[in-house]
Amino acid sequence: MHTFKLGDLTVNRIGFGAMRLTGRAAFGSGAPGNRDRSIAVLRRAIELGVDHIDTAAFYFSPSLSANELIRQALAPYPDDLVIATKVWPARDASGAWHWATPEQLRGQVEENLRELGRDHLDVVNLRVPPSRRDGSIAEHFGALAGLREAGLIRHLGVSNATPAQLAEARAIGPVVCVQNPFGVGAPAGQREMLRICGEQGIAFVPFFAIAGAGREAGATAPEHESVLAVARAHGATAAQVRLAWTLRQGPHVLAIPGTGDPAHLAENVAAKDLRLSGEEAALLDRIG
Repeated sequence: MHTFKLGDLTVNRIGFGAMRLTGRAAFGSGAPGNRDRSIAVLRRAIELGVDHIDTAAFYFSPSLSANELIRQALAPYPDDLVIATKVWPARDASGAWHWATPEQLRGQVEENLRELGRDHLDVVNLRVPPSRRDGSIAEHFGALAGLREAGLIRHLGVSNATPAQLAEARAIGPVVCVQNPFGVGAPAGQREMLRICGEQGIAFVPFFAIAGAGREAGATAPEHESVLAVARAHGATAAQVRLAWTLRQGPHVLAIPGTGDPAHLAENVAAKDLRLSGEEAALLDRIG
């Protein structure tokens, strides 16, 4: 099963994350992105069948903005392209972070609309800050639900959320997806949200499925030998194995690997065709 639904929007289960288009300088030290190459990657992604792009207004470096790259590369947009973004966090021009009040979320939504050149957003995820991991999100999610009623947003999701926060959001309005960290070696606690989403027919969209503990910096640690062994058996890359394992966790699981490298893009999209055996999946399951 290669597709799943975000509300009434059908997407291929391998999508594309836009964070790395602006370079590692977007979240600290590192090389800046390359505009021409990033535009080429976006256009190639569409050619390879990607119809789900994850982005955010706070994905920017001193010289590049992910949203503006998407607009420059792809507008006028294909009819079947779904663009998901996220709000609540924000960064000023210096890169300093702050978190929006419920009243400020409309401004963040309108910022995404301007940068992407759209009159509505397909999916907006409420990205929960670390400081709210055990707190209520009702006021913020309620503000987004109001913007959905106003026609600025088509569908809503939550990101970095707990099961209790998902339940709180669903009591306010429909939730079509959950974006949480998850991948090979994820702690047992992260599996609860995977299970809940499957039971409720909600798309589970893990981030850092390849990077793991490296998070924004990428997969910086030496690769686990079990992942390498499976990769050798298939003539595949470790990243492809990690993506294949992630998709194997359920038909409701989507993947949004990001890259600024055209070769890595093609490899990531091809991971949808990699079939792991039961033994190989069990071997990867034991990584912790």
